[in-house]
Amino acid sequence: MIVRQRLLKEMVKLWSENSLIEEIDRLPIKLSPKRSNHFGRCCVHKERAVWRYKSLPLLGLDMTDETDELTPLSEYAKKALERDLSSDIKENIMCVIDEACSSCVQTNYEVTNLCRGCVARSCMSNCPKNAISIDSTTGKAKINHDTCVSCGICRDSCPYHAIVYIPVPCEEACPVKAISKDEYGVEHIDESKCIYCGKCMNSCPFGAIFEISQVFDVLNAIRKGKKVVAMVAPAVLSQFKAAKEHVYGAFKKVGFFDVLEVAQGAMDTVTNEGHELLEKLDEGQAFMTTSCCPAYIELVDKHIPDMKPYVSSTGSPMYYTARIVKEKYPDVEVVFVGPCVAKRKEARRDEKVDYVMTFEEINSVFGGYGIELEQTDPYEMAFTAVKEAHGFAATGGVAGAVKAYLKLDTERLKEINALQIANLDKKNIAMLGAYARTGKAPGRFIEVMACEGGCITGPASAVPTREAKMQFNKNISKEEKTY
Repeated sequence: MIVRQRLLKEMVKLWSENSLIEEIDRLPIKLSPKRSNHFGRCCVHKERAVWRYKSLPLLGLDMTDETDELTPLSEYAKKALERDLSSDIKENIMCVIDEACSSCVQTNYEVTNLCRGCVARSCMSNCPKNAISIDSTTGKAKINHDTCVSCGICRDSCPYHAIVYIPVPCEEACPVKAISKDEYGVEHIDESKCIYCGKCMNSCPFGAIFEISQVFDVLNAIRKGKKVVAMVAPAVLSQFKAAKEHVYGAFKKVGFFDVLEVAQGAMDTVTNEGHELLEKLDEGQAFMTTSCCPAYIELVDKHIPDMKPYVSSTGSPMYYTARIVKEKYPDVEVVFVGPCVAKRKEARRDEKVDYVMTFEEINSVFGGYGIELEQTDPYEMAFTAVKEAHGFAATGGVAGAVKAYLKLDTERLKEINALQIANLDKKNIAMLGAYARTGKAPGRFIEVMACEGGCITGPASAVPTREAKMQFNKNISKEEKTY
């Protein structure tokens, strides 16, 4: 997160000074000057190469766009600024920067120096593949990785905890096995499996996984004089220390024509989903899940098709907000701003949404423009959404809003028995699969969010998880309008 924001901030600063094309070639040298810390890489020249390649996805490109290593960054910047997204949009949502990927060794279990060379030899005697032997020189255990099947029995049986599990962080984080090594040992994302939860992006210790950005497409549209409207997700309450009115004022200072809260569209989602829930339950359907989280929708489409009949047909808050914007301003271009990678995929299915930016990106834009949030002129919304709609951003918020809107009696609330699943990890995905196959679930209204804690902890947030939760709790308490 720190690396991405720092690089994008510097690029936006050059953009704001009208010198991006002229100065971007020197940016890697500025970020990694001679005798600087190169963060575990072999040399400062490697670090500079990594800065260069990490600039590509921030320009809306990826590694496949490089046809000649001698092509300067300025040429790619020029290409990005001349791009027409209506005809030149990349198919992939995310990419791996191969120069930044450390090609983690695929060795899941290893014997450490804690091994005492004990007489019991429990690791060796319990190994089902005879992959462990005793080194004749040291008397300690060693693993033959050509034979090892990574079952972990040796680790569990060692009385000294001398055998450790060594994961490949991005592969370990991916709940749907969408990322794996190619023939060169570099990680590759299979978009036919990917649900765009973003877990791999923030799990990589080398920051080698990026989403394909649209920041400069948006800024370019504004500079060309187009009317661009920002739709800001409810999770904005978790991202900035300044009051939201000052944050919206910063959007205006960047040049956005208007700013609307996605919480406004969330109220339509609540209305439609609430009535749909009661209708389906009265028709005898066993349960219904929410449909707000685009990563969950991708999961159902690609991995749990049996769940489709149980997913609400109600549109997401972004869907309804985009239509509110287009009705009010038919000739504008619309940008969704939030903490979510999967929204980029949802936006491609929605003809009313032109671009997606993340909180991480807009925070870098504010930094690049030198905008101090507390000092911006506050911008008041023409429409104020209810507190429950802003609460969509956190776990339990969708279910809570639906229940608050419906004003159900105690008996009906017990019948619905709302259930929250926040964090689409392997365990929760298996559980959802079981619900879909059996048609049975412990709750009749299931709220599903890909991120632990909800959208406020999204993969493209501007602040760390703990800070986001504290900031959200502080700001949501200030919202007064309720159902």
